[in-house]
Amino acid sequence: MSQTILLLGTLDTKGDEFAFARDRIEDRGHDVLLLDVGVMDDPAIAPTISAEEVAAKANTSLQALRAAGDRGMAMDTMTNGAIAIVQELMADDAFDGILGLGGSGNTAVATGVMRTLPVGLPKVMVSTMASGDTAPYVGATDITMMYSVADIAGLNRISRQIIGNAVGAVCGMAEQTIPAGDDRPLVAATMFGVTTPCVTAVREHLDEAGYEVVTFHATGSGGRAMEGLIEDGFIAGVADITTTEWCDELVGGVLSAGPARLEAAARTGTPQVVSVGALDMANFGPMDTVPDDFQDRHLYRHNAQVTLMRTTPEENAELGQIIAEKLNAATGPTVLMLPLRGVSMIDAPGESFYDPEADAALFDALRTHLDPSVVELVEIDAHINDSAFADAFAERLVELLEESA
Repeated sequence: MSQTILLLGTLDTKGDEFAFARDRIEDRGHDVLLLDVGVMDDPAIAPTISAEEVAAKANTSLQALRAAGDRGMAMDTMTNGAIAIVQELMADDAFDGILGLGGSGNTAVATGVMRTLPVGLPKVMVSTMASGDTAPYVGATDITMMYSVADIAGLNRISRQIIGNAVGAVCGMAEQTIPAGDDRPLVAATMFGVTTPCVTAVREHLDEAGYEVVTFHATGSGGRAMEGLIEDGFIAGVADITTTEWCDELVGGVLSAGPARLEAAARTGTPQVVSVGALDMANFGPMDTVPDDFQDRHLYRHNAQVTLMRTTPEENAELGQIIAEKLNAATGPTVLMLPLRGVSMIDAPGESFYDPEADAALFDALRTHLDPSVVELVEIDAHINDSAFADAFAERLVELLEESA
């Protein structure tokens, strides 16, 4: 079955490379849409959608962009225009996968467009930037980054092989047929290693109750990915057991999900049961990377690459206020469930992060700042990984889901 692959890039500077990719795609029996975002010169090959059309979608013209002489501004403008066009194409089911090629500028534009596309649609970016920090390009989406090895500046035996491989990747993704999947309502859950027993028990309980659970590792990108899927309407309910990403956002750790964490379910009215899993810790890299300001804090070597820092009573009080304010904005059924005997595997008697005073500061702040007319507060005299807590958590979420069905 023929598929359509969208090629997106600057055809004024990468014409040969995109022509090569186009021909390889057509050799496989598929169709191609060529979207040009080049600003500086006329395209070297004929596009399906011209750069003039892209600029017009961003309420400007190529002439105006060239006259301004600001390449960064021009690329931002073309990104906005390309997003508008690609969203229209997506609404019409006009393509089945997208491929980009380029250096930093092309990568910024192409991945800026790709990040607006739904999870599951094939997205491949061949980039000179793919061997470094790709987080700004990938975000919380399923973009496949492929390092170009050599610069994308003319065709040679290296670039032909890499571009050919990328064509094979995006076409192979578009060609595959995914069997009909599970049609049960989808529940999102958040997990860290130190909350795994709780999440496992909750997932099993929800599975028995007729729900499919997708678990997100609370590493910043995991939280952002979950928030995005909630916003896009994929998620019927949320088991937000592990809200630890807020610790990193507060103190400057390496696993922050950003200030919008905990907002999607509240805004969309998605039923949610939330807890305080792993709010006893912020995350850093190897011990020697912990900022100097924190070197005298209570640190725990989780492994060679991860150092945990115990949150203080003062930080926990602030975290409690922040989380309460996020939940108070909820427009749908919302429950906050507190495990009064500890919030992580290492926050238990005899464990490294056991600190009842710090936990009490968190709980007290939540009690003080929660709006009881919006958020139901449930306190369980158990540790977060105790079966009593997991069972109560899962049962309350099932009740919310059934009431909302």
